[in-house]
Parts: sequence; C-alpha cells; structure tokens
Amino acid sequence: MSSTDALATSVGRRTHPSGVSGLRGTLLLVQWQVRRQAQFLPLMAVVQTALAVSTVLGYGILIGDVAPEAALFLATGAPTITLIVIGLVMTPQAIMQARTEGSADWLRTLPLPRWSFLAADLSVWTLLALPGLVLGAIAGAIRYDISYQLSAWVLPVAMLVALTAAAIGYAFAMLLPPLITQLVTQLLVFLLLLFSPVSFPAANLPEWLRRAHEVLPIEPMANLMRAGLAGDTFTASGSDWAIVALWCAAAVGVAVLALRRRG
Repeated sequence: MSSTDALATSVGRRTHPSGVSGLRGTLLLVQWQVRRQAQFLPLMAVVQTALAVSTVLGYGILIGDVAPEAALFLATGAPTITLIVIGLVMTPQAIMQARTEGSADWLRTLPLPRWSFLAADLSVWTLLALPGLVLGAIAGAIRYDISYQLSAWVLPVAMLVALTAAAIGYAFAMLLPPLITQLVTQLLVFLLLLFSPVSFPAANLPEWLRRAHEVLPIEPMANLMRAGLAGDTFTASGSDWAIVALWCAAAVGVAVLALRRRG
C-alpha cells in the first residue's frame, strides 16, 4: 500500500466530526509529510549547509578583513538567513509542486478541517528549517573563531522565525499562480541576501529602505536571532517580538482563508 493510500485509509478510519478528529488527522498528515519529504532530507541538509557556509564565506570575501563586530554580525546572520530561506523559498516551492502535481487537491478531498493541512505543513517545514540554525552557527564560529552567548529562549525564537517565514511563504504560494510563485521566490533570495539587514547593520542601508524594514519582518527576525545567539552583544526590543508575531498571525490567517476558498 502506498503512503497516500495509507493516509486515506487511516483518516477515513479514525476521523469523525469532532475536534479530536482534526487533531488526529493533523498528526497523520504530519507523518505523511515527513515520509513524503524523507527522500529529500539529504538534499535539504546539503542546501542548508551550502546556504550557511556561502553566507559566512561570501560576505567575508566581499568585506575583506572583518572586524570582530562585523564577524559577529556575519556569524549570527548565517543561521537566520538559512531559517528564512527555507520558509520563504523552499516552502512555497514545495507547495507549488504539490499544486502542480495534484497532491494538494487530493489532500483536500480528505474529511479533515482546512486548518489541519496548514498545521501539518507548517509543522514539518518549521522542523526542517531548524538544522540550518545549527549549521549556520557552526560555520560562523569556525570561520571567525568566535563564541556565542546563547540565551535560554534561542530555540523558541528560532522556531518562531522558522514558523513565520514558512507561514508567509505558504500564504503567497496559495494565493499566487505557480509560475509567479517561482519568480517571487527567486526575487526574495536576491532581496534577502543583498538588501536585508541580517548579516550587516541596518545603518548601512538607504533611509527609505531602513524605514521599509521597520515594518517588514526580516530585520526583527534577525534582531531576535542575534539576541538569542549573542545575548551579551545584541538585544531585541518588544517591537521586534510584536512585528514577527503579527506577521506570523497574519500569514497564517491568509493561508487558512486561501485554503477555505480553494476548498
């Protein structure tokens, strides 16, 4: 029996019109997604390693001799970029593929609430993004010979950043046609690496772009991760938490509405 047949059989046998059925269905969907993505896990590890190492080494080559403060920016920025890229780029590409091949439409035929599909997808992509945190931090520490001052809440922050990025990516993947989604993901990589204050201070940007990043979630995500990884040097403000939480909630809400509309 294939994994899709097994999922359909399990859902049909275990679900009934109640909240518990939705929770069980979500857990079954998570298991199915993990098994479905298992063949791509080695590639995911390679991509995350390449992102982390290229971010650390690439900016170092461009800058030249890196001062200690700049080195800490690069080292803490690498894991942040990896988390964000997995959510904003790889998540929508996976959703786009599911829509193109028809598996997304097949899943919506199952007797489960729409939020179950979103919860399962976001859970899987959030967890898949977390190894990038470790790989990026290790690459930065080795390259610049630095040590981190980890905060107790660094893991919850990493999960929030990964979840927010995945939710935003999921939302526009559900709203936009597949071809436009692919173009947007490619543009986001360019904007993230070159014009977002993740691996360098926001003061390096033009005034209008600094103002834009005050309401966009990228800089607050980076501030939270920097404070979590190097708490003795960087701090995060209450507005950073609020902006990331608001973007996460808004993206989840948009994704749920898009799923209901397509249902």
